[in-house]
Amino acid sequence: MLEKLAIVKQRFDEVSDLIIQPDIISDQQRYIQLNKEYKDLRILMDKREQYVTLHDNLQEAEEIISDGSDAEMVEMAKMQYDEAKGALPGLEEEIRFLLVPKDPEDSKNAVMEIRAGTGGDEASIFAGDLFRMYTKYCEGRGWKISVVDFNEGTSGGYKEIQFEITGEDVYGVLKFEAGVHRVQRVPQTETQGRVHTSAATVMVFPEAEEFDVEIDPKDVRIDYFCSSGPGGQSVNTTYSAVRLTHEPTGLVAQCQDQKSQHKNKEKAFKVLRSRLYDLELAKKQAEDAEKRGSMVTSGDRSAKIRTYNYPQGRVTDHRINLTLYDLSNIIDGDIQKIVDELQLVNNTEKLKEAGETF
Repeated sequence: MLEKLAIVKQRFDEVSDLIIQPDIISDQQRYIQLNKEYKDLRILMDKREQYVTLHDNLQEAEEIISDGSDAEMVEMAKMQYDEAKGALPGLEEEIRFLLVPKDPEDSKNAVMEIRAGTGGDEASIFAGDLFRMYTKYCEGRGWKISVVDFNEGTSGGYKEIQFEITGEDVYGVLKFEAGVHRVQRVPQTETQGRVHTSAATVMVFPEAEEFDVEIDPKDVRIDYFCSSGPGGQSVNTTYSAVRLTHEPTGLVAQCQDQKSQHKNKEKAFKVLRSRLYDLELAKKQAEDAEKRGSMVTSGDRSAKIRTYNYPQGRVTDHRINLTLYDLSNIIDGDIQKIVDELQLVNNTEKLKEAGETF
């Protein structure tokens, strides 16, 4: 472990020196990448410091106990030894997971899209419930949510809604939410009290920087239209809403949330870049997951990942066979336990794949 941490310290010293070089500061892409690396390595350096201190305490205590000439010192050394011995395994486990290579996309902001699937009006209501769940979760983490585009359902909720989330490590936390979410409950419109199953699809894209994806303006068709509200009525009479069509791929991105055409266009381009970036990323994720037989890939959008069963108050994540009887809190935004379990499984798979031995 100490050898591994010595290599990390060497890299940390290199990065610390690089980020103050004028030629690095003037290269925006390189500077941003190195700054992210510096932040990640700084966390490891703090843990390394703790680890070295515990190791030194252990060695010092062993020497005093071995000498045995001063009974009082030996007693104190035994306490120091037990304390260090007890703290080391937990710290080693933390360091192991920090040493797992991070996906470079994990630190990015994210664009999330929720679409109502099978189940008619009830599916739209459920899509609205999921949007509220993610909104509450993001607020709890201090992340900022900004709606890009939406299409409301006829009985509430959304046929589809797209929003961007900005904050720390957003994509790395939310990427495993991608997939089909099912709900089992009695719909508001059901008179017989029968339980129905409806579904909504969640998509999560890492927000691409301009230097991640280059878009040739000639490849993009731009249409302007009036923003519309519930039921399709016009909200304003100016053509402020923007729809972009990337002709080589057929991908579409639109934004009607802002009053300014310029701001809507800017947001739509941000989403289009993220969609194109995600297209390539999804292929890579699927390949990587196949290679290591991963249970928690975020590449397959058609996979049924989670069921919210209201009669039993149960939420089940099918990828890791996790069942929690805490539906009301989860749907109210308390999804951290599920997020933690998914990340733990993913990190464990990565550790096995890397064959890490400490």
